Amino acid sequence: MVRGAGSRSAALAMTFKLIESAQERWRAVNAPHLVALVRAGARFKRGVLVEREDASAA
Repeated sequence: MVRGAGSRSAALAMTFKLIESAQERWRAVNAPHLVALVRAGARFKRGVLVEREDASAA
C-alpha cells in the first residue's frame, strides 16, 4: 500500500511534471483587458460579449 508520494523531492518532481503537462493544453490570454469582465461574470460567445437580457423585458 502506498501512503504518499515518498520523499519531498519525489512529490516536487511529480507536481512539476503535472503542471508541465497541463501547461501544454492551456490557452494564452490574448485579451488581458477583458479579464476583469470575465471575473465579474460577463459571458462571451465566440469571443463576442453577450449582453444579458432583462427579466422585466420579457
